[in-house]
Amino acid sequence: MSMTQEEITDWALKNGWTMIAGNLSLTKPRLHKEAIVRLVLKATVANLEVKKLAGNKWEKISGAPYNAIEPDSEDGPPRGLGFESIPSFSILMQQNKDAQTFSSMR
Repeated sequence: MSMTQEEITDWALKNGWTMIAGNLSLTKPRLHKEAIVRLVLKATVANLEVKKLAGNKWEKISGAPYNAIEPDSEDGPPRGLGFESIPSFSILMQQNKDAQTFSSMR
């Protein structure tokens, strides 16, 4: 049971990701305008990238064709994209989701 580009986008937007410069992105906890993790969704593959500390370069952490990406049974991060390679990824995603929730309350 693989995921489509649309299904990955829907999951990400429901879980704290935002669109920045055309890519699904997670931002720094207190600077919610600067992306530090992004999902680059291409025609046949999805790439997970992180911003290097020095400079504005992105480093590809992992990539997979859509037919190798599977949904998590509990609405967690899709399997096959390498989310497990980012320490504290779930905390960063939760911080972004909380920031979205609280900004909509203002």
